Amino acid sequence: MRQWQVLTGAVLMMGLAGCESIQNMADNLPGMSSAGTVDSAPTVKRQVPFPVETYAALAKTGTATIKGRLAYQLTSGQTVYGNREKVSIAPATEYSAEAADKALAGQRVEPADPRAQAYTHMTTTDANGYFTATGIPAGTFYVAGTVALPGGQGRSPFILKQVRVKEGGSANVTLRR
Repeated sequence: MRQWQVLTGAVLMMGLAGCESIQNMADNLPGMSSAGTVDSAPTVKRQVPFPVETYAALAKTGTATIKGRLAYQLTSGQTVYGNREKVSIAPATEYSAEAADKALAGQRVEPADPRAQAYTHMTTTDANGYFTATGIPAGTFYVAGTVALPGGQGRSPFILKQVRVKEGGSANVTLRR
């Protein structure tokens, strides 16, 4: 069951691959039901075409750091932390914003253009949900992930925050829902 949960999270991250790679990790952004499980909803077509010039102007690497913690609060009040979960860090563009909006609405988004993946940074949380990503360029990013729910009950809904980081700087983000 854990392998399925990891794959689902990876897929989610990659769909952001236009939010960049979180989701193309598996191919596309899955819809999530209110229980945090993958829907069988049809894939939603992207309306925003891949902006070649926008991405060409972006740096792929830099000297900034983004760190934080991934967590999900159950209806019981218990907090579950991302244990070895993938976290995606994608540049905030009109292309990734569309994917992020649809993901947060629980929709499955068609796979991102493969060119977007070169601008997406991936990291993995530790057992307590903490993560650190280095080599990030200056800019505004979507930081996103999901958490495996206890007892094999699926995954949390999509958790996403937008952060800005300066060259050589550091940003802290709490991914919590």
